[in-house]
Amino acid sequence: AGRPQLSINVRDGSFDDLGGLDPTLSWSASSSSGDVDLEYGVEASARPTADIASLPRKIWGTAKTTVGDWGVTARADLDAQDLSSADIEVDAANDGEDLSIHLEANAGDSFSVNKIEATKGIDNDGNRITVNPRYDLNTEEADVVVAYASGDTEVEVTASRDAQSVKISQQIDDENRVSPTLASSGDISVEWERKVGDGSVTTTVTPNDSIDVEWKDADWTANINMPIDGTDITGANVGIKREVNF
Repeated sequence: AGRPQLSINVRDGSFDDLGGLDPTLSWSASSSSGDVDLEYGVEASARPTADIASLPRKIWGTAKTTVGDWGVTARADLDAQDLSSADIEVDAANDGEDLSIHLEANAGDSFSVNKIEATKGIDNDGNRITVNPRYDLNTEEADVVVAYASGDTEVEVTASRDAQSVKISQQIDDENRVSPTLASSGDISVEWERKVGDGSVTTTVTPNDSIDVEWKDADWTANINMPIDGTDITGANVGIKREVNF
């Protein structure tokens, strides 16, 4: 059995008292049955309460096996407060063909597929191209993501019938990466990732929308979201997470 983990978040950006803390306790274990590797776990709130039944949040399980040349993984997530349905994800990967398939579904009174996508990789003279068509069965929307990587430069184009965007990622040096994104709607954003010690700080600026900062340092993760209107910052939402292993 795995050791429990305690994750502590700041809830709703509140630092006033202990009520702003949102501790979550997670536990997982693994086993095997024949050629199938199993892993399962549970997440529960660690906040003091007299309503014990309200503490469990999520129950999950995964199964991994090999079918011919394909590695197959299936995962189920259940809301511990509503066990009437489960979110299902299935991944199948063929390393020899550099091809993978991802499927998302819901299982309850019936089984329904929500999303499906495939990713095909092509390596050529040190460069890499990936093609990732995606389809949402609920909205009947389809798009494709085509990515090209060569040395320190990556280009990603996302295109659907109604919208297109291009993201160019450039590794400036060992510590800095800059990635501007331009959409056909005229929207633009710029992401800057800088390595700091064993962690990193990623800042994303979207004009007339927000500034987002994510700071990762060992077991600590801090997220700051600042909505902006023109040049004015209209607020700040802060979340801090700390993983504690027992």
